[in-house]
Amino acid sequence: MKLLEGKNAIITGASRGIGKGIAQVFAEQGANVAFTYSSSVEAATELESELISKGVKAKGYKSNAANFDESQLLAQMVVKEFGSIDILINNAGITKDNLLMRMSEEDFDKVVEVNLKSVFNMTKAVQRTMLKQRKGSIINMSSVVGVKGNAGQTNYAASKAGIIGFSKSIALELGSRNIRSNVIAPGFIETEMTEKLDEETVKSWRAAIPLKRGGTPSDIANVCVFLASDMSSYITGQTLNVDGGMLT
Repeated sequence: MKLLEGKNAIITGASRGIGKGIAQVFAEQGANVAFTYSSSVEAATELESELISKGVKAKGYKSNAANFDESQLLAQMVVKEFGSIDILINNAGITKDNLLMRMSEEDFDKVVEVNLKSVFNMTKAVQRTMLKQRKGSIINMSSVVGVKGNAGQTNYAASKAGIIGFSKSIALELGSRNIRSNVIAPGFIETEMTEKLDEETVKSWRAAIPLKRGGTPSDIANVCVFLASDMSSYITGQTLNVDGGMLT
């Protein structure tokens, strides 16, 4: 049996990397997938076709989760097209790394807006639908950096730590309506973005991880499947570190 059979999911920032991996695994598990992308129309169209070929309903939406009105509109369109929203995965995120001494106010604000405000926007956008249904699973993508901090990433760490506090609060607010809110904190996940790093850097990162490898998007996606499915029906307000033991 497929674990997400017939469930409808929204995944933000899914045209590449972790978001794409989640969309692919969700479709394999029977979920219908509405996903957002910011600019890569070609990648989004390709992904849409790939998901549909797995026998589920799928649609890509050009939508900016950091914009409140666009998020509201997206949720309305998804409900109209799919009928319900059972799962929300807030995955959209960016980095603009620099030491605090050199970080501009603009770079701080932008990262917080895209990474943290988007979680507020999208959660608020789907809340009414989930309350009506009296069920829902919200999964927010933080980072090990949000749990332990990292030099040169004050903006990113603040945004990702904020997601954890926000998610715990939502778990408390919406638990009585059977709406669950959990966080995944990925460690070093190898995606298109990490391919740009030099091999020595990547080797040293792998060596420092107890499992001696970087994670894959499907490592994150499999945990999303668990948190989105009825298998985790008694789990809310939790942060799961998926990091090969980095924070052990």
